[in-house]
Amino acid sequence: MQGSKLATEKGSVSDLACLLGFTARRIYQFAQDGMFSIEDGKVNLPEAVQSYIGALRRQVEGKDEKAEEADKDKRIAEAKLKQANADIAELELKELQGKMHRSEDVETIMMDILFSVRSALKALPGRLAVDVAAAENAAEASKIIEREVHLVMSELSEYKYDPARFKELVRERRKWERKEAETDEEDS
Repeated sequence: MQGSKLATEKGSVSDLACLLGFTARRIYQFAQDGMFSIEDGKVNLPEAVQSYIGALRRQVEGKDEKAEEADKDKRIAEAKLKQANADIAELELKELQGKMHRSEDVETIMMDILFSVRSALKALPGRLAVDVAAAENAAEASKIIEREVHLVMSELSEYKYDPARFKELVRERRKWERKEAETDEEDS
């Protein structure tokens, strides 16, 4: 019988405040938020306490869900970071094995080739001047020039890919990168 009496027991806002450890003002705020109702300064104590406990339980469950979601997001971010680091390591390995080249290394090699072509072409007038001047006619001068141009083109066609040259460029660049990283660490 006491259980049924307790289920409908009314108490004052001050009684509920004392039970829950809040001020009366806070109890009125809970009522305004719809947690329970207050009629004529009285409140159903068991119902209000259960409502408050339910609100706390929902709040804790919500925090647990948010924590799980944050943990899941963290694991996904860590997995992406590990995958990115693995991709970088794979690319660096290919680079060190000479299976892949950075654009700046290819550019350096191409510039070397272009400077060779430029030097060979700039040397042509000096190499041809005496022979062309001694030619008896334009056809003979043309043949002399053509022979020298073919010689320059033949020298260029003999260019061979040199993996050692690329490896040298990679080693130099990696030394620079390490030095820059050490400088950045010292500055920090």
